[in-house]
Amino acid sequence: MNNTTSHTGVGLPALVLAAGLAALLSVSLQADDTDVAIHDAILMQIEAFANDDDEAAWTYASDGIKRRFGSADVFLSMVREAYPAVHRPSSIEFVERVPHGPFEIQVVRLEGPQGKRWDAFYRMVLTKGVWKIAGVRLQPADLGI
Repeated sequence: MNNTTSHTGVGLPALVLAAGLAALLSVSLQADDTDVAIHDAILMQIEAFANDDDEAAWTYASDGIKRRFGSADVFLSMVREAYPAVHRPSSIEFVERVPHGPFEIQVVRLEGPQGKRWDAFYRMVLTKGVWKIAGVRLQPADLGI
């Protein structure tokens, strides 16, 4: 009589599949973490604008923005005048995030103070593990049919 036991455990193809799924899940979790961190940075800056908290809004700006504007007061004045939909949106919808190598573009649909809808293209940069806003371009939202 043969004393060997049959092993009906998981075969190599199933292990490869499991490893592949684990890798995809890891990438997905990292993407989710990036989405959350970017959304938080944008929302926190918008909240700071709503509270007229120059210094808090300034903390979410990239080093390049800080060099360009020099101070939180000048920065907030520029946003107030040139970007009213960013300064005081009545609604915010995160549309999509598009990776661009060293930076990310986060598309956000905003409704401005006059009810006009805008697509805001936030350029996000990772600085010392923290997402910062390196610029915003606004264009009227294409609302389709």
